[in-house]
Amino acid sequence: MKFTVIIGDAPYGKERAYSALRFALTALLEGIDVNIFLLEDGVYVGKRNQAPAGVPDYSELLENSIEAGAVVKACGPCCKARGISEEELLEGITPATMHDLIAFVKEADKTVNF
Repeated sequence: MKFTVIIGDAPYGKERAYSALRFALTALLEGIDVNIFLLEDGVYVGKRNQAPAGVPDYSELLENSIEAGAVVKACGPCCKARGISEEELLEGITPATMHDLIAFVKEADKTVNF
């Protein structure tokens, strides 16, 4: 089984991205393959050097997901519009296009949007 998880909200302002990352990591731990696509403000979830005070570090959850086998792509045009370069993304995240998102959705058994 394979899930595609689409994250469209920025970290820390709401809990949607946090819930998405917990969902993805739990699925991976249950043996389900996971693709994660960072879209719109969700690209901020993949930014390096986050150091939030008093809240969970979303990038740590994302890194754990990558280590557990998740394939993670970030919308390139969304990154560009927000001034995020490829070098600012966490290791293991690939810049992507809508074609990549369509491929993720086509190969997934289930797609979840956060």
